[in-house]
Amino acid sequence: MTRSTLKAVSGMLLAAGFALALAACGQSAAPTEQSEAPAPPTTNATAAPASAVSAATAEPTSAPAAPVESTPVVTLPTGELPATSAPTSTPAGEAKPRPIAKDIPNVEGIDAWLNTDMELTIQELVGEGNVVLVDFWTYTCVNCIRTLPFLRDWWSQYEDDGLVILGIHTPEFEFEKDYENVSEALMTHDIGWPVAQDNNMVTWRNFENRYWPAKYLFNSHGEMIYSHFGEGAYGETEQKIRNALVEAGADLSDDPQDLPEDQVRDAAFQSARTSGNAPVTPELYAGWQRNVGVARAGRHPYVAQYEDYFQSILDDGSGIIDVQVPQDLHPHLLYFQGIWSVEPERIRHGRKTEMLEDYLALNYAAKSVNAVLTSDSGEPYEVVVTVDGAMLTEENAGADIQWDENGYSYILVDEPRMYGIVDNPQYLPQSILTMRSNSDDFGLFAFTFGVYAEGP
Repeated sequence: MTRSTLKAVSGMLLAAGFALALAACGQSAAPTEQSEAPAPPTTNATAAPASAVSAATAEPTSAPAAPVESTPVVTLPTGELPATSAPTSTPAGEAKPRPIAKDIPNVEGIDAWLNTDMELTIQELVGEGNVVLVDFWTYTCVNCIRTLPFLRDWWSQYEDDGLVILGIHTPEFEFEKDYENVSEALMTHDIGWPVAQDNNMVTWRNFENRYWPAKYLFNSHGEMIYSHFGEGAYGETEQKIRNALVEAGADLSDDPQDLPEDQVRDAAFQSARTSGNAPVTPELYAGWQRNVGVARAGRHPYVAQYEDYFQSILDDGSGIIDVQVPQDLHPHLLYFQGIWSVEPERIRHGRKTEMLEDYLALNYAAKSVNAVLTSDSGEPYEVVVTVDGAMLTEENAGADIQWDENGYSYILVDEPRMYGIVDNPQYLPQSILTMRSNSDDFGLFAFTFGVYAEGP
């Protein structure tokens, strides 16, 4: 499709009155309107779609782990916010005055609280002498999931010293607003700190936040002394936590100061980067909101067959497409074979079949592949997965792959979450992934990709 055709389609969609999203979320925090970044960004984050937030604040989206040849890559903001005043030490045993900052963002508009029997505010927590680490996250965001082990360590080590972690769960997809889904995610990821469900992004907007994950550190005076967006900088973040706790009067002399290092990237990926040829597929979204958003921004949509895809939603925002996968697949784009239903947040298999004749295909570059999937009916269904025309093996299978008696590799989709699809022994610059199911519940929200030596 030509640039002029894209503009024409965008104009028709605007005339139809659709609210269009401008940012992506499978990746961790990265601004959607920025220029292409050098590879790879030091920290990955997901930025939110603009349609979900006020005009002043964009919705969070995730950032790809490395630049991509055919799709622009965004750069996460890094570094720390300036402290409102220089920290001062207080001699042990000496009581210090505790003036509380007046401009602390409010935690409000919360739909539900988890892991606590009371509503919490930063003002009250710091008024009790605590240091507060606010963590914006959502449970299907791979970048958020990668940060959780470090949060668990900080919670375990410093809770008794006055650290309070306050999770703000701001959903990217509608199903992430469900209390039971979030509660299940807390158990899955062993999250013990208080979590607030910010379903309407009220607290998100109070912070003027834009990314998943995002961390804001408040000292015991209520001053925001540090922030970090996306993955990485774990040692730096822990040092800031320790400094704030000591400034508040905590004795950390018996706490080991073994600051964590960032995750290690795969050796084959590192080698490919050295030679200047290390593309990584960015987060890909299947729903029309994100696809129209990137088209309006002048970039190629995530779906390759976007002419039929966009045409199907002109009348009422949903529609059926009947498409064919070509012989040659361009990298970093979603392809669909057969009949599919185009929806705002996902694309769903449009019929029940018996011979797995409908499928999605993707030419990707990464070490690991994850997919966000749900089952609307509540009934589990199987999705058969192949890479380069072969069933997966124990060597390249993701965490959720199983095998049937005939050796077919598949995932069982039985709850709305992120599924580990592929985990190659090393980074590969090109592989063809296919996923197919007979169920009309099969619906893809997003793909995310990784280049770490371990993990999703």
